[in-house]
Amino acid sequence: MNPLYTVAELRAIERAAAATLPPGALMQRAGQSGANAALDLLPMSTAQARVLVLAGPGDNGGDALEAAAHLSFTGAQVTLIHYPPADPSAASTERQAALARAQSSDARFRAAEDANIAGTEWNLVIDGLFGIGLTRPIGGALRSLVETINRLRCSVLALDVPSGLDADTGGVIGPDGVAIRATHTITFIGNKPGLHTCDGRDYAGLVDIARLEIGAGHFAPARLHLNDVKFFAHHLRTRRHNSHKGSYGSVAVIGGARGMSGAPILAARTAIHSGAGRVYALFVEDALPADPGQPELMCRAAHDFDLGQATLVIGPGMGASAASHALLTQAIAADSALLADADALNLLAGDAALQDALARRQAPTVLTPHPLEAARLLGTGISAVQADRLSAARALAARLHAVVVLKGSGTVIAAPDGDAVINTTGNPALATAGTGDVLAGLCGALLAQDWPRWEAALAAVWLHGMAADVLVTEGSGPIGLTAGELIPAIRTALNRMVQHHAR
Repeated sequence: MNPLYTVAELRAIERAAAATLPPGALMQRAGQSGANAALDLLPMSTAQARVLVLAGPGDNGGDALEAAAHLSFTGAQVTLIHYPPADPSAASTERQAALARAQSSDARFRAAEDANIAGTEWNLVIDGLFGIGLTRPIGGALRSLVETINRLRCSVLALDVPSGLDADTGGVIGPDGVAIRATHTITFIGNKPGLHTCDGRDYAGLVDIARLEIGAGHFAPARLHLNDVKFFAHHLRTRRHNSHKGSYGSVAVIGGARGMSGAPILAARTAIHSGAGRVYALFVEDALPADPGQPELMCRAAHDFDLGQATLVIGPGMGASAASHALLTQAIAADSALLADADALNLLAGDAALQDALARRQAPTVLTPHPLEAARLLGTGISAVQADRLSAARALAARLHAVVVLKGSGTVIAAPDGDAVINTTGNPALATAGTGDVLAGLCGALLAQDWPRWEAALAAVWLHGMAADVLVTEGSGPIGLTAGELIPAIRTALNRMVQHHAR
């Protein structure tokens, strides 16, 4: 179900498959798949379509040469900019054969400086400059070419990965690097994590997979997947008539230092709208007598509450006071499911003993850091976390023996055993204050309803993003969407999922 593969894994699959096939078969299949994907993006009459194909010096360029030849045979007006290897003798025999086929087709070879790229109304650009093997930033004339392509208003189809994007991490290669901003990517053999996290979603566009007819026996079981309802749908349940509020668990949200009462209120409101039977909003300071907008919440002083009687969501707006530290210590020691977010994570980052205690917990534990919080926990910088989000999430999960939700574009959910999932829902509407509190409350509600921590995290992240997607589709964002607007949308999405998937 939606497996993702690293570059190293894909190289091994490719070598094993190629050993059983005629020379060049995989490149020819990739070119045909690229041409088919291009035809889907062109007008009905391909004879009038103007297609610019960029073929780089490696085997990704060979895929592009094959695609150009196939497209020219359909009648499309193909202009091909070819960048040969610096050492022509180093080119693979497959690439040399692809070049010969392109040269014998009707594709028109042009030098980049003679192609009038910016002055032509292209219907499509096909990017075959660099594939998964690129390790250094794109520079010089090719950098200018990429920048020119990114200013065009036509569709851009990337072959395998957008040139300049790291297929493993999703980062643009180089501290000041550039990458092709594709509207579509046809990726070969297997899906890549870098297309779906960090910068990947901005640069890859819509992703389709061409497995190149490689047999399933060449693919080892994956440890990394894209999130899917199938991973957690079996925990969705219709509600029995013969039930009561105690049937659906209790959530206690601990936070609310002076001036920050909004964060625990958002989390608590989300928890009650996500099905928890009872929800407490516990305040480190200045407990509210009630929440006028949600009087069903029970507002209390945190130090007066028995932390063993509810699933705990700790951290939203909690601050870093001694009282907050004491509450976090008690929460970690409690035999309750625990979700730690926000200030709880910052307190953890500064206390090795608390981290050790957290790692020894037997009750379910979920951590929901954003990249800066993850960097503090790892003792590194935010750029290091973002440079390899998967490794960062896995390292935290293993060290703290918790399910870790590393938030951001393509949120990563990692388990202590190394299994990981990249989420596919969500959009820039979530880049606003309070949305993390909403996610924490949602996940806490699922934990309170006896969902296992792994499935609770997967479902919470998926629903949280889907709610934002629905609101944007309905015109409520992405600009100006507020966290509170997500709450009723999450309730609606959860109920619809139960209707469609529950047993």
